[in-house]
Amino acid sequence: MFIAIVIFKKIMLNIHNLSISFQGEYLFEEITFKLGLGDRIGLIGKNGAGKSTMLRILSKEQEADTGQIAADKDLKIGFLKQDIDFDFGKTVLEESYEAFKEIKACEAKLEQINTQLAERTDYESESYNQLMIDLNEIQHQYEISGGYNYQGETEKILQGLGFKREDFDKLTDTFSGGWRMRIELAKLLLQNNDLLLLDEPTNHLDIESIIWLENFLKSYSGAVVIVSHDKMFLDNVTNRTIEISLGRIYDYNKSYTKFLALRKEMKIQQLAAQKNQEKQIQQTEKLIEKFRAKASKATMAQSLIKKLDRIDRIEVDEDDNSVMSLNFPVSITPGKVVVEIEDVSKSYGELQVLHNVNLAVQRDVKTAFVGQNGQGKSTLAKIIVGEIKHEGELNLGHNVQIGYFAQNQAEYLDGSKTVLDTMIDAANETNRSKVRDILGSFLFRGDEAEKYVRVLSGGERNRLALAKLLLQPLNVLIMDEPTNHLDIKSKNVLKEALKKFEGTLILVSHDRDFLQGLTDTVYEFKDQNIREYLGDIDFYLEQRNLENLREAEKRTVVANKPKESNKQSYQDQKKLKSLNNKLSNIESKINQLEKDIKSDDVKLATDYNKTASNPKFFDTYQTRKSNLEKLMADWEDVQEQLELIS
Repeated sequence: MFIAIVIFKKIMLNIHNLSISFQGEYLFEEITFKLGLGDRIGLIGKNGAGKSTMLRILSKEQEADTGQIAADKDLKIGFLKQDIDFDFGKTVLEESYEAFKEIKACEAKLEQINTQLAERTDYESESYNQLMIDLNEIQHQYEISGGYNYQGETEKILQGLGFKREDFDKLTDTFSGGWRMRIELAKLLLQNNDLLLLDEPTNHLDIESIIWLENFLKSYSGAVVIVSHDKMFLDNVTNRTIEISLGRIYDYNKSYTKFLALRKEMKIQQLAAQKNQEKQIQQTEKLIEKFRAKASKATMAQSLIKKLDRIDRIEVDEDDNSVMSLNFPVSITPGKVVVEIEDVSKSYGELQVLHNVNLAVQRDVKTAFVGQNGQGKSTLAKIIVGEIKHEGELNLGHNVQIGYFAQNQAEYLDGSKTVLDTMIDAANETNRSKVRDILGSFLFRGDEAEKYVRVLSGGERNRLALAKLLLQPLNVLIMDEPTNHLDIKSKNVLKEALKKFEGTLILVSHDRDFLQGLTDTVYEFKDQNIREYLGDIDFYLEQRNLENLREAEKRTVVANKPKESNKQSYQDQKKLKSLNNKLSNIESKINQLEKDIKSDDVKLATDYNKTASNPKFFDTYQTRKSNLEKLMADWEDVQEQLELIS
């Protein structure tokens, strides 16, 4: 089904009869739509429906099997992917300035010309005069390209996305994957693109940064296509929704929530029209049978048959209504206080994350941990479940049984195992017989249970991790960003299950829509400590906006501390040499791993089937990535130690 958009808009992309298949089955078939100036499209659908594939096709990174895409001449497209390649060795500002290639080229030319003008003395020569003409032309080009404004714009956008001013001169190497994604997003927002393609842009953003991004995109002059599972973000930003479902698209000039209501209404109308048509058809068929029996009415019967053949049968849009079924049963009743924290502190090297934090979690209370990334939310969750060491007192209440869903839970799954084997290995004697039923409720039915974990999508891995959680007894549930990679229907199922959960819930999340009406208490993590808000996420945001109207602008202002003397002791010099040797060794290992991973990526790109057929390939590939991540963390730790003594 296709609903046409307003024809008065300037058309930027015209997509006609687009089809693409995967392993013999169509992701989508012969779909047609247009992208116009000012369109802010929410591209939605279940995990595996083809949303990211569609973005890759629109960005020209991937070709469709059939169909055409006609684009405006010189159309500039910016594409934010879930997985990005990143060059190391640059500061945050330097990497962000990569968005201004034309301006940087002008700067290089201006520097070259000014150097020549300063060194030469042949003022009356023709070549010197030409230099002056070139200087004037390049300065003009520099000005109209925004050369005098780009640095301020860069800092403004970086601050909006959560970077502090003291972060600007830090190497990108020292930041996590989530923060690097923010830098890539900043570059896209700084470029003068006509079309932005954003694949899950809010996955690594805190609530304040999401709000900032919403405001930016709402005033964006070009077109935007967004793949997101954040309903509130879609509602606040988009003016059009395209759903990919069962190989077709449904296209409406409405934001997500309005789209759902309109689609429901149209389906009711379709069903009513189909019912009326069926009634008419049945009446006609009765008349045909009646007239057939009489020779005098044979001509009339033939006429009715022809009329019946000409009827355009009304079809009702199909819905993919397959959703997982989820229920968290409480094992036993714990004591009144399930978690008690007193003066808990945690540092990573010289980086203090938590300082003398105090917290008491009561039985059956649902609590949300919110705040900017890097403020200690996940750290405190890991402290409570006993994953990391800390300073201070932590006491768990009587009969407390904790179920823990980590932010990177899916990464702990063994890629060489099948879905079924993963569950059987995690089960015990009492629930092993229920494994198939549990998998079925999480949409792993029949042959789906025999799939290897390594071929599962991010959403499927998250579903499997949730299914594993049901195999253990629990009365306290701690979940760190459980909605990442889950489609909207699965998120809704998870939310309803958590609402019904009769135990204690601690939830780390930046998803406002998911948190709405789910928790009783919100703890904001900020400046190494926490602050309590007795309400849900809406109450928290209301209070924060009232108290800190200009907080977003002020949060990056940091007073410069005077540098201490550079004079080093003999011990410091000795330690410095040791750390530099260690750093060099780590960097050598990082370089080798990056080369190996790049080589693996090339193999996958050039001959996927042959490469994937090697049963050990994906295990080795993931091990290399894990080792690289650990080495990067080691590098950061050594780098911080070097900064302290240098």
